Amino acid sequence: MPDVLVRSLTTTDYDQWLHLYHGYAEHYKVTLTEDIIQTTWGWLMDASHPVHGLVAVYDDRLVGLAHIRPMPSPLRGKVIGFLDDLFVDHDQRGIGVVDALMTSLKAMAQDNEWAVIRWITRDNNYRARGVYDKYASKTDWNLYEMSC
Repeated sequence: MPDVLVRSLTTTDYDQWLHLYHGYAEHYKVTLTEDIIQTTWGWLMDASHPVHGLVAVYDDRLVGLAHIRPMPSPLRGKVIGFLDDLFVDHDQRGIGVVDALMTSLKAMAQDNEWAVIRWITRDNNYRARGVYDKYASKTDWNLYEMSC
């Protein structure tokens, strides 16, 4: 298994991060506008913003990303982690990138005293769900969104 390093996103990562972020958006059929890109990048570069970016590096290249943030859980009376985005470059799948990212996310949760990390994925995202099943338990919750 190759060595995949996971580290925090830095300002010099912009071009490679953007390539990965476009891949993520394409997977979910979301059109990224310049405003979305710059807003998200701004959040990720702002140390005081709750969204934090991790990247997986292999062979001196970014091959995966994760965007995570703290989320209050009132029923727990605690803050938990929420994984907004996770993406691995198509050409680098199967070499341990997700394993490295998940290990780093778990360490981040432990460092921040988050009892759990929560995330959502599409029901038909079978490949990702197969990987997620190694790390987490699928809940029986349904997600709703109310447009405002």
